[in-house]
Amino acid sequence: MSSDSQYPHNLHPGLVPGIGIDEQRNRFEVDKIVFAFTAIVILAFIFWGVSNPSAVGEVSGVAFAWAMRNTSWLLNIIMILCLGLMLVVAFSRYGRIRLGRDDEDPEFSRFSWIAMMFAAGIGVGIFFFGPSEPLAYYLSPPPDTVPTQSHAAIHQAVAQANFHWGLMPWSLYAMVGGALAYSSYRRGRVALLSSIFQPLFGKHAEGIPGKIIDILSIVATLFGTAASLGISSLQISEGISTVTGHGPLSNTGLIAIIGVLTLAFIISAVTGVAKGVRYLSNANITFTMAFLVFVFLSGPTLFLLNLIPSGALTYLDQLLTMASKSLSWGEETLEFQSSWTAFYWAWWIAWTPFVGTFIAKISRGRTLREFILVTIIVPTTILIVAFTIFGGTAIDFARQGLPGFDGQSGTEQVLFSLFAHLPFSGLTPGLILIVLAIFFITSADSASIVMGTFSSQGDPAPKKTVVVFWGLCMMGIAIVMLFSGGQNSLTGLQNLTVLSAIPFSVVLLVMAAAFLKDLSTDPESIRRVYARKAVSNAVLRGLEEHGDDFELAVEHAEEGRGAGSDYDSAAPHVTAWYQRTDEDGNPVDYDYETGEWSDGYQGEKNEE
Repeated sequence: MSSDSQYPHNLHPGLVPGIGIDEQRNRFEVDKIVFAFTAIVILAFIFWGVSNPSAVGEVSGVAFAWAMRNTSWLLNIIMILCLGLMLVVAFSRYGRIRLGRDDEDPEFSRFSWIAMMFAAGIGVGIFFFGPSEPLAYYLSPPPDTVPTQSHAAIHQAVAQANFHWGLMPWSLYAMVGGALAYSSYRRGRVALLSSIFQPLFGKHAEGIPGKIIDILSIVATLFGTAASLGISSLQISEGISTVTGHGPLSNTGLIAIIGVLTLAFIISAVTGVAKGVRYLSNANITFTMAFLVFVFLSGPTLFLLNLIPSGALTYLDQLLTMASKSLSWGEETLEFQSSWTAFYWAWWIAWTPFVGTFIAKISRGRTLREFILVTIIVPTTILIVAFTIFGGTAIDFARQGLPGFDGQSGTEQVLFSLFAHLPFSGLTPGLILIVLAIFFITSADSASIVMGTFSSQGDPAPKKTVVVFWGLCMMGIAIVMLFSGGQNSLTGLQNLTVLSAIPFSVVLLVMAAAFLKDLSTDPESIRRVYARKAVSNAVLRGLEEHGDDFELAVEHAEEGRGAGSDYDSAAPHVTAWYQRTDEDGNPVDYDYETGEWSDGYQGEKNEE
């Protein structure tokens, strides 16, 4: 191609092999606007919540009721749309696109990749809701479904829990994680959610619209993770009461628990032992699976063997029916949605920046098809088994009339009641407390790093002071959430989580459009467009000139008959993304064959 070519670096857009973020030249620093604005708003909220928790509870309760009646449809649409969109992308021509350069191999083995992915998405929920949620549906089934405490109620209960923890949330994570991994490892953009919107916003993605997206990402992560930390503290509080034999802990006790675990998080963040804590997190997953096997073998094994496939098939059979439930089904259904489904949808939406960023980091080099299908199917399968084992055992104990399973116990009490009726009941509560504490610390550590990245222009290693600040904000929000609910701490967690997720759900809708537009101009997509046109033209020309006796060859085509005659390969939206720049954003020429920059830049070694 001639030196006066219209393409950046004399390279046709269909030949770009992809650009990783580590191949770009970026200068990272704290984004003063994003950090300062978000910090002021969050600190003001925490101050209000600590000084007047009843007012926060009252206002959030009114706002929650309004949101459920007027915007719960939006949450449903997001979940349904993401599942459908991800399946379409996986099985379309876009599924061949790699989350990295054309020749890049995955960084981790498939087993390690799946193990890390699963670790990111479960947290404390598998213990807190695993036994209690299916039991709650068995004792009080969703409206307009099955008779209470019937055989049908058993399967409906497991199916409803699978619905909340299965395909829907993981398709959400797949969309955000896939879009961010594609943006960072295929397009070379910084690891900010706002970077995903460049196909729609152009340079404005780095301006005010982009900063608004990054602010909403931080707020969603703060509230979503704070909800998890609040749930962890409730479960740990109940565990301490069980182990020590004392009554329920007071609010002061809850604050003490959060304070001790916060101190542990700060130590891990400041001293650099976070890597060791991550090893403990991997051990945690092993402990979690061991608990599942223990309950399966020591509990109603035969019952569970039958319930796992039956519950899974009931889930698949009722998937569309459960997804269709909304205000149009009546007030009773709206109340159920408010207590369960809407809270989960909001919680998953609030978790998407955190979990999406995590799975994006570990998925470099995978094709979109493999990434989407594995991200959706494998964790869903594991969680179906986990909730069926924990929940099915709780339901079986309820059928036997054992104490603690009559619906009168709190959500956090069901877990310890379950293990109290299994062998080694004097040992298991202490082990569960250790697992819960590590879940708390590692979640806070990982989420704080993600928020530090979002507030530091995509810096993968943000300043420790920034990381600790966001961690402390999470703890403050968790305390406000717990106390704003009054006697029912879970109510405060649910209300504030839903309210924080609704604005971010709009961001996700626009993100889906931006992701599809990005994929449509990917080099792999361009090559497919040319391939179809080239083959079609060649066959027509062969028939015209040679009848049955022709073969395909590559040669210069006549005007108007070329493979790209109908494609504007010089359009800015196709070419601008791979123009290399220096640290100040100024265009610099780059040789893709030699990997050399025209200004002599040779990587971090030559930087100041």
